[in-house]
Amino acid sequence: MSMLASLVLLVGALLGAGTGTARAADVPAEFGTDWHDPVTAAPPVARPHGRSCQVTLADAQFRDFTPFRGTYTPPTGCGDHWSKVVLRLDGTVKGRQYDRLGYLHVGGVEILRTSTPEPSPDGIAWHVEKDVTRYSDTFRGRRDVELLIGNVVDDTYTGVIDVHVTLTFYAGRPAEQAPDRVLTLADTPDGTTLTTPRNSERIVAEVYATGSGGGCEEFWYLTVADPASYSCKADHGPYREVQIKVDGRPAGIAAPYPNVWTGGWSDPFLWYVIPAPGALDVRPIQYDLTPFAGLLDDGRPHRVEVSVVGVPSGQAGWSAPVNVLVWQDAHRDHLTGGLTEDTATDLANSSVYTPGSQNRVDTRAGHRLTVSGYLDTSHGRVTTTVTRTLANTSVHRWTDGENTDGLDATWTDDETVGITGSGPARSTHTLRTYTMNGATTIGSDSRLRTELTIGDRASVSERRDGRRTAWSRLDDTYRGDASYLLDAPRDQRHAVGTSSERYRSYGSAGCYDHSLATAQGVLTQDHSGC
Repeated sequence: MSMLASLVLLVGALLGAGTGTARAADVPAEFGTDWHDPVTAAPPVARPHGRSCQVTLADAQFRDFTPFRGTYTPPTGCGDHWSKVVLRLDGTVKGRQYDRLGYLHVGGVEILRTSTPEPSPDGIAWHVEKDVTRYSDTFRGRRDVELLIGNVVDDTYTGVIDVHVTLTFYAGRPAEQAPDRVLTLADTPDGTTLTTPRNSERIVAEVYATGSGGGCEEFWYLTVADPASYSCKADHGPYREVQIKVDGRPAGIAAPYPNVWTGGWSDPFLWYVIPAPGALDVRPIQYDLTPFAGLLDDGRPHRVEVSVVGVPSGQAGWSAPVNVLVWQDAHRDHLTGGLTEDTATDLANSSVYTPGSQNRVDTRAGHRLTVSGYLDTSHGRVTTTVTRTLANTSVHRWTDGENTDGLDATWTDDETVGITGSGPARSTHTLRTYTMNGATTIGSDSRLRTELTIGDRASVSERRDGRRTAWSRLDDTYRGDASYLLDAPRDQRHAVGTSSERYRSYGSAGCYDHSLATAQGVLTQDHSGC
């Protein structure tokens, strides 16, 4: 047993106080046919007090790639403006099954992107909660519902995925103004277009960008360019960047989060209880398109394109659906304005291959974009400037035959949104940092071992006239160490594994701190407290 496993058992024995946690004597020597249901350390959605109404969106079973289709009808008894709207997906599956990707659309708007945990033979249950208040405009009318978790069921993969999805509406006004409109892109012969209301005062696009399962783009951060001798190839190496353009002009850039699904890194035993951060609730990338509002407010359709830089030419593998959130000027029917700056640096992308007994690829990449525009609103001229700077460094090492394969990578996405005019100058600075450090090794005894640490961090600072008015810090860190015997029947793999997650957030609005730990599928620690 690893040192980490011993430490987890000791902590579990000393604490033993978390709900559903085990003492050392209760932890088996290896994985069995059942384990703890999936859990995450992320905070639950805070729910307000008062009157609420619930609507069922879907009851569905997935055996193949046939989507569930239904109809959503708004709730009665809670009005048509809500203080909060909470989505909940409950799932069950048992037997043998891969991790599967899924989406939920209401009126064409994607409100959830998810993946599924892999089941035990005896079966698991899990749930996902998400604050979807920002889609309130969509929920005010009768809408089509489409839910798909593509699956394959046959003599080998027996797990049928059962899901139940609800929306709970809480009466009252939200703490922050929800968007007035939630739009999707229209498909035209020339591509996808967007037509916004002519009084759009703030415009934000969100993109649920994910590398697909079943191919190298699922593990895009490990790809290499020729002449490196590695199984997953890409024309320019592992750098990926999600770009959005308006009428062919750069409007936003972002670093995609390196999602790891629950079969990732060749070792599902890492994820049976604690999935990687964001695996069950994929966070969309957001782009503030307000600098383009002066152009978009002309009442005409405008071409909007999303692309992923670095994907090998002619190769699919990414999904990037777009929602557009719009806040309108309540006192004017038509706003005018203009784009005053749209400048980008050259995209830097260096990926250097060094062959040897341990092959190595060093990648250094980055990009910077600044866009600025003004609007003449009912409360004066307002100028919005968005500056975003991306950087990626990684070292990928592997041996011939890839019996040892390791990565140490960091991505940063540094964004500042500044607003001037109509009152004090305001700015929001957000620094996102993603890290991945791990290795997979196959020993001479055909035992595969994976050690992996994943970090999801963010800091946010809001200023008004140069003075900080609000701030927050987030650190969500996962650690895992698991091994099993390759090329053996499932009940003879002699798998062991430990995992842990600590989710910490703190700032001017308060704090949250939650730690989980597991060993051989048993929850050994569940501790909360700031």
